[in-house]
Amino acid sequence: MGSAARAYRSLQGLFAVYKPPGVHWKLVRDTVETSLIRDLNSLGSPAPRQTIRFLPGRCEGTDRSELTDRSELTLTAARLPVLADHPLVKGPEFHRLKVGAGHRLDVRSSGVFVLGVGHGNKLLTDMYSCHLPKEYTLQGLFGKATDDFSDSGRLIEKTTFDHISRDKLEKILAVIQGTNQKALLAFSGVDLKSQEAYELAVKGLLRPLQKTPPIITGVRCVRFAPPEFTLEIQCLNETPQYLRKLIHEIGLELRSAAVCSHVRRTRDGFFTLPDALLRSHWDLRSVGEAVRQAGPRVRAALSLGEAEAEPGQG
Repeated sequence: MGSAARAYRSLQGLFAVYKPPGVHWKLVRDTVETSLIRDLNSLGSPAPRQTIRFLPGRCEGTDRSELTDRSELTLTAARLPVLADHPLVKGPEFHRLKVGAGHRLDVRSSGVFVLGVGHGNKLLTDMYSCHLPKEYTLQGLFGKATDDFSDSGRLIEKTTFDHISRDKLEKILAVIQGTNQKALLAFSGVDLKSQEAYELAVKGLLRPLQKTPPIITGVRCVRFAPPEFTLEIQCLNETPQYLRKLIHEIGLELRSAAVCSHVRRTRDGFFTLPDALLRSHWDLRSVGEAVRQAGPRVRAALSLGEAEAEPGQG
């Protein structure tokens, strides 16, 4: 097996890259795939197959001037490379890789974006089934509302925000978290008053049994400097647009208005920001190493997710 084939096997699994804002997730995936194909093909192809050919020649000890007819020619067996295996004939060994994308991020959002190669595509499906939480940092701006809940949308309203305090904001966040925790308990299929429900909630291990509406499992304010504020949020089954709308609704609850200026994913299941490869590391060596390092965590997390799902399903 050639070095390129061995290198391809090292890519089989999951890894994370950092998706910058302003770039479509498909472009990120395609750029990673193109880089990996280029690096794999640069390793060279396996040695061409050999074939036996009989080549015409003259008998040893016979001078060319003495050859008078065909009977004095001989055929010599020789091993020659198969021309069909020559790189100039068959072209690059790798034309396409099956690179799958995990939970999407829209154009305006950024952060941890999970990809899979080969067998990693099945692991992406397993990851979906485990309903692992994701974490985000949301930047908000009080004082205006737009048609798409972002700071770059069409302005539809301007409001005052001097009456908003950090204490008032945190009270709204506590209500949001409490309401969502009750919903998570209901979707998890455990008795709300049981010791099991309490222990799972304390450990942060409650998981819905199936696809659910977006659920906020935790939210807190980490920066309050009106009109700007920053939230850290843990959630399930959300989209970046849902999180922008959440900022808008928080503004309404505070008798004002708010827009979301940035959505940044900091965790997707077992991948965090330190795991996410920057653009300069979307290459064969870095991705192969990232897959290798993530392997044990991926297997452990998926096995735990399956074990947790079984009691609830029974």
